[in-house]
Amino acid sequence: MNSEVKQCQNCKREFTIEPRDFEFYASIKVPPPTFCPACRFQRRLMFLNIFTLYKRACDLCGKETFSVFSPDKSFVVYCNACWWSDKWDASDYAISYDLSRNFFEQVRELQKKVPFPALFNNTPSLVNSPYNNFAANLKNCYLLFDAVGDENCYYSWMINGSKDSIDLLMVEKNELCYENVVCDRSYQVYFSEDIEDCRNVYFSKDMVGCSDCFSCANLRQKQYHIFNKPYTKEKYHEKLREFRLSSYRELEAVKAKAKDFWLQFPRKFMHGSHNTNVSGDYIFYSKNVHDSYIVDEAEDSRFIQVSTYPDVKQSYDCTTVGWSNYIYEFVGSGEVSNARFNCWVNNGINIDYSVLTIFGSNLMGCIGFKQKKENCILNKQYSKEDFEKLRAEIIENINKNPYVDSKKRVFKYGEFFPYDFSYFNYNETLAQNFFPLDQEQVEAHGWRWKEREKKNYEITKDVGDLADDIADVKDNITKEVIRCAECKRGYQIIPGELLLLRRFGFPLPRECFWCRNRRRFLRLNPPRFYRRQCAKCKKEITTAYDPEKPEIVYCNECYLKEVV
Repeated sequence: MNSEVKQCQNCKREFTIEPRDFEFYASIKVPPPTFCPACRFQRRLMFLNIFTLYKRACDLCGKETFSVFSPDKSFVVYCNACWWSDKWDASDYAISYDLSRNFFEQVRELQKKVPFPALFNNTPSLVNSPYNNFAANLKNCYLLFDAVGDENCYYSWMINGSKDSIDLLMVEKNELCYENVVCDRSYQVYFSEDIEDCRNVYFSKDMVGCSDCFSCANLRQKQYHIFNKPYTKEKYHEKLREFRLSSYRELEAVKAKAKDFWLQFPRKFMHGSHNTNVSGDYIFYSKNVHDSYIVDEAEDSRFIQVSTYPDVKQSYDCTTVGWSNYIYEFVGSGEVSNARFNCWVNNGINIDYSVLTIFGSNLMGCIGFKQKKENCILNKQYSKEDFEKLRAEIIENINKNPYVDSKKRVFKYGEFFPYDFSYFNYNETLAQNFFPLDQEQVEAHGWRWKEREKKNYEITKDVGDLADDIADVKDNITKEVIRCAECKRGYQIIPGELLLLRRFGFPLPRECFWCRNRRRFLRLNPPRFYRRQCAKCKKEITTAYDPEKPEIVYCNECYLKEVV
């Protein structure tokens, strides 16, 4: 089969479907897509609200809870305790499929009836950790997102198996760490990026197996280095004392100097390790994975993004997935196979266009099942024979009577849910992180925008009035509402955070968590890829490093000759 060039329904750009893609689509019995890979990724992200939290009342018990659904959303929302309880059953909301109506419209009707959980957590596994989202197995944690197995950690995203740490992004098995991006199996590492198996490292980038290093780059198995210069143990510690990192002014000066120093060293064309035949960025322990971004332990897959959970195989176009195979156009999954066009589905086989279903097989257009269900359409039970017959009729009807949105984008069987079916407004979702747009641009696409809610609190301290040195900070700082230097909204220092900052010896942050999180995110390469040349050998490479930016980018072979 030959390659085929198509025009994306959304952005109108051309994209190519390759022979290997057609083979996958045939294996999972779906037609080829009519949206380009970037627009497919963007659409899935519009169904993911990770960070934007609101207070609203549980629609069952009436208690106030934190939720990803704002109070003005028309969905039924239960606090997580009520949602996981046996006080309701999703089968009670079943709809009989009407062949004369559009299938997606009937899914939307069910969507407005079945309760949603306030947060997407494994609630029973959270100990003293109520204010987190997409989280499991946490203890004494606060504002973690996409987090599993952490203790005494705060203000972090994509954090797993870590302890006593603050302000991290894309980390695993860290302890006593602060303000790192992409850092694994490390101890006492601060203000650093792309770190693996390191200890006592400050302001450094691209380090493996190093200890006691300060403001270094591209080192392997080194100790007692400052700005890549070796020192004796005694001289290193003597020199380290000259940097007064407990002072905010001194700390900011060192951070700026370190970033300038990093720019002198080449970057590998992509972030990743322990891979075989992969393309994209931030890919680890993977094989035959292409055009993907932030992936851990995947095989034989393409267009996978933000999936830090392992064991994804033979899958395309999936975001935040793990332990699954033969899945396509998916947002959030675990232990799923032979499934298409789903959101937050776990432990399932042969599932289409379903949301929040657990332990199911042969489901289509179902929402909210918490117990094992089989042969259901729009939450209604059928015999296996009737299910298969009706499923075939629905697919035929979707193609004859597709959903068409306000911008004339056509959604037949083979496309993920239409944009209109997102539970969130554009700027509430991860789409705004990866594909930032202003209100005018969002509405021009026919999508929704939400004005930021005004908070009812009184600012009690400006960042300019904070003590410069952590040694001068009093315990009562935790009672203050501080004006963020960036967004001007209020934020607080929580007791656990203050305890760790004192232990680290670093000053109070001058920005709120949301601004710090956005700043950390901008330290990642975006999911956009460019054709450019290796800065040394001139070989053609594909990389997420923008040619307009100052980084020196090498191919893999030239890079390996440079790291020491």
